[in-house]
Amino acid sequence: MSDEQREVDVVVVGAGAVGENVADRAGRGGLEVVVVEKELVGGECSYWACMPSKALLLSGHALAAAKRLPGAAEAVTGTLDAAAVLKRRTTFTHDWDDSSQADWVSSAGMSLVRGSARLTGPRRLEVETADGTVTLVARQAVVLATGSVPVLPDVEGLATALPWTSREATSADAVPPRLAVLGGGVVAVELAQAYARLGSTVTLLARSALLRGQEDFAGEIVAEALRADGVDVRFGANPSSVSRTGSETTITLDDGSTVVADELLVATGRTPVTSDIGLETVGLEDGGRITVDDSGLVEGVDGGWLYAVGDVTGRAPLTHQGKYDARAAGDAIAARAAGDLVGEAPAWSRYAGTATRTAVPSVVFTDPEVASVGRTEQQARDAGIDVKVVDYEIGNVAGASLVADGYAGRARMVVDEQRGVVVGVTFVGQGVSELLHSATVAIVGEVPLHRLWHAVPSYPTISEVWLRLLETYGL
Repeated sequence: MSDEQREVDVVVVGAGAVGENVADRAGRGGLEVVVVEKELVGGECSYWACMPSKALLLSGHALAAAKRLPGAAEAVTGTLDAAAVLKRRTTFTHDWDDSSQADWVSSAGMSLVRGSARLTGPRRLEVETADGTVTLVARQAVVLATGSVPVLPDVEGLATALPWTSREATSADAVPPRLAVLGGGVVAVELAQAYARLGSTVTLLARSALLRGQEDFAGEIVAEALRADGVDVRFGANPSSVSRTGSETTITLDDGSTVVADELLVATGRTPVTSDIGLETVGLEDGGRITVDDSGLVEGVDGGWLYAVGDVTGRAPLTHQGKYDARAAGDAIAARAAGDLVGEAPAWSRYAGTATRTAVPSVVFTDPEVASVGRTEQQARDAGIDVKVVDYEIGNVAGASLVADGYAGRARMVVDEQRGVVVGVTFVGQGVSELLHSATVAIVGEVPLHRLWHAVPSYPTISEVWLRLLETYGL
């Protein structure tokens, strides 16, 4: 029997960055909101992903950048102080204390319930807390923002070999002498480079190319950079078994060779947290991603009350894009409750995460960085777009030559020839993440190339690559 029952307008399950945003927007719309969280308020990004991982990377990037500039290079006389880097990392996680974020929830006029929530029927949830069971009834909406968790591949002995996932890697209190990394995606390459620069001997085991889903040259350039940092990058590496003896882990590959490491980081993907949250009680299948429309409304559930945002939907597993979708969902919930939105949310309105379909920006924070938005060349061709691809070496831009001697990088612009607009951009190079928003604006705004030509980049900055891309295109 429930110890307590509360009726509110909106219940948000998950107080990560995405859940916080949908709750905030619904609350700003005048609705009473309760947020449920079983771990730390602020979620994965704040404590085990975006923030701590970048803190582990950026000191190494700064040192490498200094070594590329004569004068500064001569002043660099040592290596990274790993203990200082780890200490700075911990300041960003507040030593894994979420008090300040919990205080923000309260200051924003929302209530926080700490515990594990499970749907028990339409608009109803039970939350197991430390003090008993709380039943929450939502007058307007329930929002699932439960995120995702790492997936361990089915490899003999792996689960019992105490492998690291991204959580252990970003919260470690020491740098392992030898680190093996299994995977070739963003987490794998970022943390391989971070630990290599912190002093680990790193072996990266990838089944295929790095950074699949990006332009091919992006993964190739990052692989070269990792090798330059001393990372042993092995392609076609398929583990057949893993064993751990004491503090030593042995990975046996299917060709019979072995890799021995002090820690093994498994970074082979994530899966939405949808098991054991009661989806079956509202007619949905347990497990897998939850399909939603652009306003976050869950498909296949009658009554228009169940929403989902963030990783749990599989739309775009990136914090910033999840927050964007969450803002749209929160505004849609409030508008529907007020009768200001009826039916489907119009595309490109404040109630629809339209950009998540075709204009998702992302940054891989390796050195060099990979910054991309929109479609790759192959994705554009697969969508039936009449494509023209324009490439340019960023090192040929005057501003880049000032940033670093021997600056190496590449830009690609994917153009829809029928409409005369940019549909995809990729930059690879030092500091290119700061170029990305200009590309995002161009794509979201569908700025015609003949008009984009009049957006004059300042000289001498790396942004001049835009001029060179447009000139190469033929303007």
